[in-house]
Amino acid sequence: MDQLLESLTEILGPENVLTGEAVLERSSDWFTSLPCEAAAIVRPATTEQLSQIMTLCHKARQPVVTHGGVTGVVQGAVASANELVVSLERMTAIEEVDAVGGTMTVQAGIPLQSVQEAAAEIDMQFPLDLGARGSCTIGGNISTNAGGVRVIRYGMMRQQVLGLEAVLADGRVVSSMNRMLKNNAGYDLKQLFIGSEGTLGIVTRAVLRLQPRLPSEQCALVAVPTFDALTSLLDLTSRRLGLSAFEALWNSHYRLMTEESGAHRPPLAADSPFYAIIETQGVDRELDAERFQTLLEQAFEEGLVSDAVLASSEAQRQELWAIRENIEVLVRALDPMFSFDVSLPIPAMETYVADLERQLAEAFPEAGRLVTFGHLGDGNLHIMVTVGDAGRESRYAVEKMVYHPLAEIGGSISAEHGIGMEKRDYLYLSRNEDEIEVMKMLKKALDPKGLLNPGKLLP
Repeated sequence: MDQLLESLTEILGPENVLTGEAVLERSSDWFTSLPCEAAAIVRPATTEQLSQIMTLCHKARQPVVTHGGVTGVVQGAVASANELVVSLERMTAIEEVDAVGGTMTVQAGIPLQSVQEAAAEIDMQFPLDLGARGSCTIGGNISTNAGGVRVIRYGMMRQQVLGLEAVLADGRVVSSMNRMLKNNAGYDLKQLFIGSEGTLGIVTRAVLRLQPRLPSEQCALVAVPTFDALTSLLDLTSRRLGLSAFEALWNSHYRLMTEESGAHRPPLAADSPFYAIIETQGVDRELDAERFQTLLEQAFEEGLVSDAVLASSEAQRQELWAIRENIEVLVRALDPMFSFDVSLPIPAMETYVADLERQLAEAFPEAGRLVTFGHLGDGNLHIMVTVGDAGRESRYAVEKMVYHPLAEIGGSISAEHGIGMEKRDYLYLSRNEDEIEVMKMLKKALDPKGLLNPGKLLP
């Protein structure tokens, strides 16, 4: 290790090879805030430098874990004492913005919010959006195939990437920086790296697809009397409006974020079983506002909505969204907490959540508690559970309750957060034996020494 670090220092300079206390000051996992225990953190500034790093690591059989914004919650960036962390924090450049072609070429370490702001400067938008936008990086978004709140309209991160560049385990650079929407010239190699959680290669640059900025934005928080009304409201808004987000909040979530915690003023009474944040985008402010108002009136008349509040300014819109996105409040209130990110058919959600609540009450009658919210329109629920302790036995019991029913109803143990180490042993519930075997074949072909993010994703 000493010899390797000496060689890496020659490439990067001493200020970009961190050891000792400089490593321990950092975290490997946002959710647990545990200190990074890696042997060292190296900080390349270019693809060429990273290629040199990986060439040396490959020769030395040195395992490597990649860090972006470290906002993941499935232990996908945890590094042990015998591993080296490659941080892309210096690779934050916007290399090119093509307003005509609707693309932006960036380095992988750039934060998502910086890309959003750069797109807005040319009257475009980068539609991927999630609560960690100020910290998460484009490379991390790519490696986990991030989702967020606008998947219902624009799709996952996979749909926002036209081309990318990645460094393989042996230092070779695969540069597939396609800028065209249509390109069927052989295998689409970028798909190998999107969603592979840094186990097949390290993404260094990307060509992102931009969308026209839509000047009209309507947002409302509504109270909904039943789950059937919630799904009917989703269907109605999808058919009638330019729907960009439809976030469902179970009462457990809304009450905790407002009345219980006091973190946010409750815009609506906390006595409804369900709430939804509805957001639309369009091109005509007056006409869109009229259509939005008309639809809400229809929803009231049909009994789909029992109360509502419309955002009349950007500040009010952000206040409504803060009820959904202020995850720190949940973490503090439910500590110690187990967090789950699952997807399942929308019609199965009500029964699934009710059954989970019942099982928790039976297994942990004194301390069991469930908080549910999520992206209803794309079938993604976030489930927070506390049972009073964070021991392995309790975690295993809760994981069985959450994960095993998903296999029976065609759901997935991971909707958008990835697998990491936390869900690795449950992968078989969402992928069959042949699928996992093909994944292992890909891993062996691209990383035969098992150096990239070892122990993550694959069982």
